[in-house]
Amino acid sequence: MAHAHDDHHHADDDHDHDHDGHDHAHHGHSHAPADFGRAFIIGITLNVGFVVIEAVYGFLANSTALLADAGHNLSDVLGLAAAWIAAVLAKRAPTERYTYGLRNTSILAALFNAVLLLIASGAIMLEAIERLFAPEPVKSLTIIVVAAIGIAVNGFTAWLFASGHKNDINIRGAYLHMVADAAVSAGVVATGLIIMLTGWLWLDPATSLALVAVIIWGTWGLLRDSTAMSMAAVPSTIDPGAVRQFLSTRPGVASVHDLHIWPMSTTETALTAHLVTPAGHPGDAFLMELCQELQERFGIGHTTLQIETSEQTHCTLAPDHVV
Repeated sequence: MAHAHDDHHHADDDHDHDHDGHDHAHHGHSHAPADFGRAFIIGITLNVGFVVIEAVYGFLANSTALLADAGHNLSDVLGLAAAWIAAVLAKRAPTERYTYGLRNTSILAALFNAVLLLIASGAIMLEAIERLFAPEPVKSLTIIVVAAIGIAVNGFTAWLFASGHKNDINIRGAYLHMVADAAVSAGVVATGLIIMLTGWLWLDPATSLALVAVIIWGTWGLLRDSTAMSMAAVPSTIDPGAVRQFLSTRPGVASVHDLHIWPMSTTETALTAHLVTPAGHPGDAFLMELCQELQERFGIGHTTLQIETSEQTHCTLAPDHVV
């Protein structure tokens, strides 16, 4: 067992090298949000201001459509803030207690967003259903003007992120959300115009129900994924069977056990596994190459491998039901 323990030390040694490389890769990945720090601050400030204005005028104009649009805009402001905060916190160095740094906050932020938005959507939906059965007069001109401001705010924010939306997933998410918000605000302007011309008061709650459906549709996936991530589930983009197959078919590897894959943040994944190599320790170069391949093939950037050189070694973690 001393030999196996010694080999584990080698694997960890290699992992230190790999982690170093991973660290550089990580900073390379997240430099865009830093470069876009100003865009995030302007975008968040403008949109928070607009959400407040839209909610206030939604009450004043007696319009559930404006309130629903405010909820929809809030969902994207929260997403924008979460992406930015996660990018900033991900750069925090690990400490003795928080050995992964604060990367995990991006998962908590996503979970918080999803729960908050579903509660807000439920409140708007109840109000809108009541209004469908007993339509109330709305100030259609207020709806048109406020929603038109929304088109301008969201259009300008989308423009701020336009130059980076091809290179960084966080920036792309921010850009697409703002473009979608501008389109939704245009729909609310159209609703206001139709109510002004026809007096169809039911159109206001009907529009708000459509917007609530859009928020729930987008939020449900976020809730499902963030809940799974907070429970250390394998990220949905990775096939654990394919990873096991890949590790088992490496030269000299007789079997793989105690394989764990889990998210450290919404964008980074860690893996630990025990590899049985009866021919002896495969060497540091093999381990470094394996870590590199896991990064390239599966996007797993934080790998720790334990080598066991005999199939007779009684590893207490070998059975599948043992964690």
